Amino acid sequence: MRRVAVVGSTGSIGQSALELIRENRREFSVELLVAGRQWEALARSIVEFRPSVAGLSDRASFEKLQSELGLSALATSFEGTRLVCGESEICVAIAESKASVVLAAVVGMAGLPGVLAAARAGKSIALANKESLVVAGGIVLEAVRASGAHIVPVDSEHSAIFQCLQGVKREDLESVILTSSGGPFRTTPATQFDSITVEKALKHPKWSMGAKISIDSATMMNKALEVIEAHWLFDLPPQGIEVVVHPEHIIHSLIRLRDGSVLAQLSVPDMKGPIGFGLTYPERRLRVAMPHLDLYKVAQMNFEQVDDDRFPGVSRAKECLRVGGGASAVMNSANEVAVEAFLQKKIPLTGINRLIGDALHSFGGIGYSGLEDLLGLCSSVTDWARQRVGIVPK
Repeated sequence: MRRVAVVGSTGSIGQSALELIRENRREFSVELLVAGRQWEALARSIVEFRPSVAGLSDRASFEKLQSELGLSALATSFEGTRLVCGESEICVAIAESKASVVLAAVVGMAGLPGVLAAARAGKSIALANKESLVVAGGIVLEAVRASGAHIVPVDSEHSAIFQCLQGVKREDLESVILTSSGGPFRTTPATQFDSITVEKALKHPKWSMGAKISIDSATMMNKALEVIEAHWLFDLPPQGIEVVVHPEHIIHSLIRLRDGSVLAQLSVPDMKGPIGFGLTYPERRLRVAMPHLDLYKVAQMNFEQVDDDRFPGVSRAKECLRVGGGASAVMNSANEVAVEAFLQKKIPLTGINRLIGDALHSFGGIGYSGLEDLLGLCSSVTDWARQRVGIVPK
């Protein structure tokens, strides 16, 4: 039985993981649950899964959790579950937990501290937080190498590449090919982008996801971030990472070999597959993690080039890799603020890419000398971007 820590347990990936664990009680036990502010969902999961430790990053939400569980304001445990609050306590809990695998499922740069804590502790990391590598890939991988930890990607595209690479010699690999469904506006004319509403942008044609990831899909910034993630995961230069639009999203990614062969991983669009693979690797796969793919129902598959005019993120990501330094972190920080502004209806959808472009123009050439310096750069970009779009810091 594998002991699992779910960091980001109330989000879409975290909830899918808990559903998978619920369906496979003989395979997994829950050692640690971590959430941000969703105290009600965390309370339900604590009662159901009885983890050794559970934590919330937000103090006000933690107090509501205590009340929901019938505890006093001074109580730090509930029927055998130790309760922790705040980033530092959560990172200590991750590092000290008996979990053999840590599912890193926090959305955005907020997931970086937990990923670093797991990496420094030598844990197996099922990585669903792409931003930690986008922002600090070199720092995270240095910690992984130093501790003996290892990363198994959970993003469906990177999981597909990871699976295709099993048994492939590095010298035989020419490139990897990330697929994209194209999001909800794949065929929408560019002239209509300014009128796209938040409600429409949140409706992804294939996946049920949280707000941030859904908007990233609508702008294809998710694919831009995945290009940078692939660079770190698979040690590839920008020219070794291709992106193709595949509306059916049955092929989750491919690898191109030097002899002309192309290997692909296919499955129905269901995140339980890559989550299950990430939680069990390198042991046997779960017997049934998701519905089997019916090839006769697929009928046909289509492939298109990315339209750089409407979706400039992919090209920008490759340029960030060529520039190096803090460029990728700048792009990610600006995008996080821009998505927040769009969700608050302060800017149109097209304003997201405009803000990112302006941020890269102002900050893209700045380097950094370590984690503290990098976080300072991200903070500067965030403050600058919030001021530009009129967001008052929380």
